[in-house]
Amino acid sequence: MRKKHRRLPSLDLIRGFEAAARQLSFTRAAAELHVTQSAVSRQIKALEDHLEIQLFTRMNRALKLTAEGDALYATAQAVMRQIEEATARLTTRGDERLLTVTTTVSFASLWLVPRLARFRKLQPGTDVRLAATNDMSNLERDRIDVAIRFLEPRLAPAGALPLTGEEVFPVCSPALVRDRARPLKKPADLARQVMLHYDDPGGQWPWLSWTQWLDAFHLGELKPAGIARYSHYDQLIQAAIEGEGVALGRTPLIMRFLKSGALVAPFKDRVAGTREYFIIVAPRAAARPQVGHFVNWLQQESRREQ
Repeated sequence: MRKKHRRLPSLDLIRGFEAAARQLSFTRAAAELHVTQSAVSRQIKALEDHLEIQLFTRMNRALKLTAEGDALYATAQAVMRQIEEATARLTTRGDERLLTVTTTVSFASLWLVPRLARFRKLQPGTDVRLAATNDMSNLERDRIDVAIRFLEPRLAPAGALPLTGEEVFPVCSPALVRDRARPLKKPADLARQVMLHYDDPGGQWPWLSWTQWLDAFHLGELKPAGIARYSHYDQLIQAAIEGEGVALGRTPLIMRFLKSGALVAPFKDRVAGTREYFIIVAPRAAARPQVGHFVNWLQQESRREQ
């Protein structure tokens, strides 16, 4: 009779466990893996359920490995190290000209892509592959060299380089400001306008909503003349340029439209965002000259705009 083998747990569960065991903190493990604390907690629970053993003792504001967890950690740490070393060896055999960069869809389309021609002119020997996604890519697994992340500063991993902060304020087309039938003199005048919203049914991106800005000016109960929703921030900004309504502008994403006059800010009032953009370099790619050139160029572009 053939022996029945237990199905192995997924590598993502092992990776989450290894980080949590090393850090003895779900929060610090989440920051390292660029996921939420609750995601790490769910991974550990799923792994414990799969193995039918307890890996951690949960104490008040502390974690401790059980004897079984300690035994698994020793093996998981060795396995993860071997995988990372093998991946690094394979990656270095690839095209040395290629630089793989990941960031959010909005930052890619509104800030990075319009500037990439300048980088290519400075570094014609480097080919840039842009992987734009709102999911947190795993830098080692997905062979990413550089990530530009939008994070709370306290969650930025060790070695992350600050790129730029964010300010939030309403923006619209110049034609909308010139409309005397619906003047935009003060924030309360937004009640006469169509407000363009980022569509976030699950509430995953609360910092993209109007709530923070309206609350800052005691306008939380304001009812606009209409609402239009968009699934991507770059679509929302394009709608504002076309005069479809007032959008919540975010620096640095809309600065080039303000400079060109495609968008205007009808009010002086701004709210500082709690998140910032950070540059994160994959450890295996840190020594590559192309990576150093790209990071320096990003910082120069940000300083030039500011």
